[in-house]
Parts: sequence; structure tokens; C-alpha cells
Amino acid sequence: MPTVVDETTDLLQHLIRNRCVNDGTPASGHEIRSVETLESYLRIPGVEMKRYEPSPGRGSLVVRIEGSDPKAPSLHLMGHTDVVPVTPSGWRHDPFGGELIDGEVWGRGAIDMLDVTASMAVAVRNLLVGGFRPKGTLVYSAVADEEALGTWGAKWLTENAWDDVKCDYLVTEFGGARFPLGGGTKLPIMTAEKGSQWTRLRVRGTPGHGSMPYRSDNALVKASELVTRIAKYKAPLHLEGLWKRFVGSIDLPAVQRMALTNAATFDAALDRMPAGADRMMYAATRTTFSPNVARAGTKLNVIPDSAEIDVDIRLLPGDEGDGVRSMLADAAGDLWKDVEIVEEGDNPATSSKIETPLWDALTTVTQRLIPGSTTVPFLIVGATDARFFRRRGVVAYGYGLMSERIPFGEFSKLFHGNDERVDQDTLALMTPLWEGLVREIAA
Repeated sequence: MPTVVDETTDLLQHLIRNRCVNDGTPASGHEIRSVETLESYLRIPGVEMKRYEPSPGRGSLVVRIEGSDPKAPSLHLMGHTDVVPVTPSGWRHDPFGGELIDGEVWGRGAIDMLDVTASMAVAVRNLLVGGFRPKGTLVYSAVADEEALGTWGAKWLTENAWDDVKCDYLVTEFGGARFPLGGGTKLPIMTAEKGSQWTRLRVRGTPGHGSMPYRSDNALVKASELVTRIAKYKAPLHLEGLWKRFVGSIDLPAVQRMALTNAATFDAALDRMPAGADRMMYAATRTTFSPNVARAGTKLNVIPDSAEIDVDIRLLPGDEGDGVRSMLADAAGDLWKDVEIVEEGDNPATSSKIETPLWDALTTVTQRLIPGSTTVPFLIVGATDARFFRRRGVVAYGYGLMSERIPFGEFSKLFHGNDERVDQDTLALMTPLWEGLVREIAA
């Protein structure tokens, strides 16, 4: 007879094989494929499901089970079904094969975040099949377009179908990876996330003939120097608030704890951090700038008079707007006179309170599944759909539970990387985590 792990594995494999690749264009994603998979899986007598397709193929599914007590707290388990593109030549196995190899499920989205989406669905189905009826309303959703801007998914739902997705507490991606610092098992609950201010810069030059490059005003050459300067730039540190609380909760030696909360010693202390933890801790304490796309030139024998650079800027509270522009100017130095900002995003950082019944419930269930573990607050350095709900007053966290099988340093590289996979030991923790959480909050 199939186990819960078998069931979760099978559903995860189906979601991977659906190839819901979101390249950021409206015609990509095709998340309706996974809506149909999940709708079929969750079809239980008496359970109301709604599908939404605000743009062709960009589908989301919402299951809402109204609670018996309107005053009881409501809980929303939210996953997304879209995944980022892949370069198949960099993979050891088919990125959309969903193969089970040595206890690991391989494929794009295995970690980000189809494992969570699948395990949440299995937990909800098992509860309902077993006769569970919540006191507080329970919502499960599998949404489109998280890997772009949420336009056709969570953002659309919160703006157009709020009565179907509203809740008091929400959990989505991602935490619960065993942080390789301090004593004992430390499991981060993501109570906040950075914002973004994606920016397009245009570098001006002077056109000329490609046969005479000496002393030319080549916009591409200046742009390449600008890219290097931005990539090397270190923004001012933020070592207060959530960061100080995190450092204080992971049982570090006093000297190390002081080094990680002092701007004068932080970077030296960061260099001694374990692989994977160093990159995450850097991103959690600074606004970051990653120049990821460049365009220039019209013809091979024409010196370009214009070049554009797209910079992925992830910001901490207080750095948005003019703060980011000031840092870009600081990074560019004397090149700034030839640079203009032609586009910039506006996505402020968001956070939720830590002292909440949701924190307590996640901690209780976690300690039941991993005895002796400690939950600690942390900041997710990417973006999730939680932001749309926080802006509506919902307490929203990112969480999950990872086994020890994939080391933290390797695990952190799997997000949007090659050879993405998740082990079945992790799936064996995920499904009971969600079942236990529902019983703690909505029972």
C-alpha cells in the first residue's frame, strides 16, 4: 500500500513533468496544466474548488473549506506551480523527467517550490479524506506566476478574488533548512522578505566607425566598467532588528556573536562562515546589486552610442527609492554623469510579527517532528507571494522542513540552479508538518 511519502513523491513528479516554465512573458507558464493535475487529485465530495485563468494558460487553483466557527483563525497554505527556465546541458538528468534516483526526486521546481506545493496538497487531501473538518477556515492554493511578478497569480487573486483567498495566517515558501551555525538544529522561519527595485540603466556614448576605436566614446566599454563597479559595490550594512534577533537565537560563542553584529568586524566574520551560509547572510544584511542583463550595439562595425544594463536590486527597508539611486551613483563614481535610469521597479520589503499563534504552532509541530530543534526568525532574500498578503494585513511566513541529506551549502545552490532535486526524507517531514499545522491552527 502506498505511503504518504510515495503519494507526495508521485504528485511532485507529475508537477515537475508538467513543465510550467515561466520566462516572464505572458504567454509562458502554462500553469493550467498543474491546476488540472491538482484539481483531479483533490476532487473529494463536498470540497469546493475554484480555478482562475486571468490570462490564457495562466491558471491558479483555490480550495476553501469554510470553518465551523467564523471567529476561529483561518489558515492558508499556498504554493506556486510555475518554475524558472533551465539550460538542460548543465544537468546530469532530465530537468523535466521527475526521476526518482537514489531516494531523490530530480527536476526543475523540486525545491522551488513544487515539493511544498505537492506536500501541502497531500496533507489537505489526507485530512479531508480522514473526515477532518476545521473549526477555522482552511485554504489551499496553487498559484501561477510567482517566478515573475505574481501578475497572473497571487497578486491577481488578492486584487480580484480576495474573498476566496483571505485568511488570518498564511504559510508559503521557504524556510526550515538546517542552518549550519550555532549549537543544535536551527530552523529558520522566514518572517520577512527583501523588496526589489529592478532597474534599467542606459549608458551614453558617441557613435563612430569600428575601425577607429582609439579614444572613442564607446558606450559598451563604459557599460562593462559600470557592470564591474556595480558588482563589486558593498551597500551599507543593516545589523539591527531582525538580524540581531537571529544572531542572538542561534547559540553562537560571544565573540562570534559580537563580530556578526558589528559593522567593523562583520565582513571578516562573514569570510569564516560555512559555504552557502555566507551568501545568505551577506544578502540578509545588505541591499544587493546584481547586473544580470546587458544590451548594446546595432552593427558590428559601428561603435555603440548607447548600452543598457538591467540590475537586480534586492533591498532592505529604508534603502528604497532615493536610497538605491544614491548607492548606484556611489558605485558608478565618475561614470554616473553618462548614466540615466530609464526604468525602475517599486516593490517594498515586507515583514510580519514574530510573536503570533502561527509562530507558536509551527514551532510546536517542528519540535514534534525534529526533537531538540529550535525555530529562529530570518529574512528571505528573494521575493515570494507572501508580500501580497502581508500588504492586506495577513501574518505570512515562509517555511518548510528539510532533512539533513543535502548539505546546506549545496541546497542553497539548487534554487534556480542545475541539478535541482529534493530527497524523500524531506518529503517525509513536509507532509506531516502541514497536517500538524492545520490541526494546531484550524482544529
